[in-house]
Amino acid sequence: MAAKPQVRNAPDAGPAPEDREKHPVDETLPPLKMLTSGLQHVAAMYAGVVAPPLIVGAAVGLSGTELTFLTGASLFTAGLATFLQTLGVWKIGAKLPFVNGVTFAGVAPMLAIVDTTDDKADALPVIFGAIIVAGLLGFLAAPWFSRLVRFFPPVVTGTVITLIGVSLLPVAFGWAQGPNPKAEDYGSTTFLSLAGITLVVVLLLRRFTRGFVKQIAVLVGLAIGTLIAIPFGVTDFSPVTEADIVGFPSPFHFGAPQFALAAIISMCVVMLVSMTESTADMLALGEIVDRPADEKTIAAGLRADTLGSAISPLFNGFMCSAFAQNIGLVAMTRIRSRFVVACGGGFLVLMGLSPVAASLISVVPRPVLGGAGVVLFGSVAASGIQTLVKAGLEKDNNVLIVAVSLAVGIIPITKPDFYHAFPETAQIILDSGISTGCVAAVLLNVVFNHLGRRQDDDDVTAPMEPGEEISGSHTTKAAHAH
Repeated sequence: MAAKPQVRNAPDAGPAPEDREKHPVDETLPPLKMLTSGLQHVAAMYAGVVAPPLIVGAAVGLSGTELTFLTGASLFTAGLATFLQTLGVWKIGAKLPFVNGVTFAGVAPMLAIVDTTDDKADALPVIFGAIIVAGLLGFLAAPWFSRLVRFFPPVVTGTVITLIGVSLLPVAFGWAQGPNPKAEDYGSTTFLSLAGITLVVVLLLRRFTRGFVKQIAVLVGLAIGTLIAIPFGVTDFSPVTEADIVGFPSPFHFGAPQFALAAIISMCVVMLVSMTESTADMLALGEIVDRPADEKTIAAGLRADTLGSAISPLFNGFMCSAFAQNIGLVAMTRIRSRFVVACGGGFLVLMGLSPVAASLISVVPRPVLGGAGVVLFGSVAASGIQTLVKAGLEKDNNVLIVAVSLAVGIIPITKPDFYHAFPETAQIILDSGISTGCVAAVLLNVVFNHLGRRQDDDDVTAPMEPGEEISGSHTTKAAHAH
């Protein structure tokens, strides 16, 4: 067989020749590109990883030193979970460019566990014990849970991917307004201007640069935004000066795990929510990187999520799940290598072992993160719309599925207190727009496209114009069109 020309990957110092026959997900990139792209992933998800331990740690009443320790532990365990997901061991790991970290779905129930624990010193051991049990049970259930993939055709996956992006956008808007919602300057013109400047910088870099610089536009934008923020007094370098150089998250630092039935049930519910969202995320990422996630991939990915969660409390970390915001980074940069994300996992581990390294990312002001987040999270929603284009929206049934599912998923975003009258356990699920929208899309797809289906049910028209009535000729015309 004749050798293939070496021209295809010449621009941007592409992958090595031996990798050119591999799928882009399995390619290795040049070292500099690997490191900077991995660091870009860490920058995109850093705030999401450190927020839950800071919230829970403050509720427990930890000192500043202990809070720093808990945050470092979450970074360390996020790195371990990312290794499991990207590199894989045996049948564990989706081997997709997935970043794993602390799931926000567990924050509310963990705070409830803290409130119901008489001795606050026991709160973290009770939480850790519940996460260990939930993680192990989730690991065993992964093969059965993955079989739900057949209920995720493009009309469902496109809806869920769109919801992921839409659900994340309020996070970016919150970052843009400032670090403290209770502060007087929250949402000030200074903060919003910094977010806007960062957004413009990222857009200009994406528009007028090429190759490597274009692909790390978000990272460069964050660096420029941080520098611009210095004269405004928004950039805080104190975390760097106060942090220790080396620190290891010693096992069971806060005490041996304790096993309380109510806490275990609560975290098992969170695990189901997390597995649902991870399934949707894997399907979304599979579409973006052109390697659709099948049942085997989802089972392996869920094993990585759940095993990572079960191991995490050993090093004082919380429940781990796939980070949807990093899907936007993959969609925007088109850097699909899982080894880039594994490199990001390496950074997370190092940051967990070196508090001073972890503090470098924390220097980036929240408004600067917010400006970059608009691009990242909007890219996810755009990817969902691209998937919906392939979903057969000329059929009225599919239009209804998308319409109602999006509406259900957007409820927690537009009306956060909508489900306030429901029990706390139910609110864990209902307050996640991704989970509720996903469940709605799956159920509606089963009802409209599977149950009691007749041959003529396929013969549906394109979306109707306002005021248009369904008539016999209307459906007949559609029948001939198909």
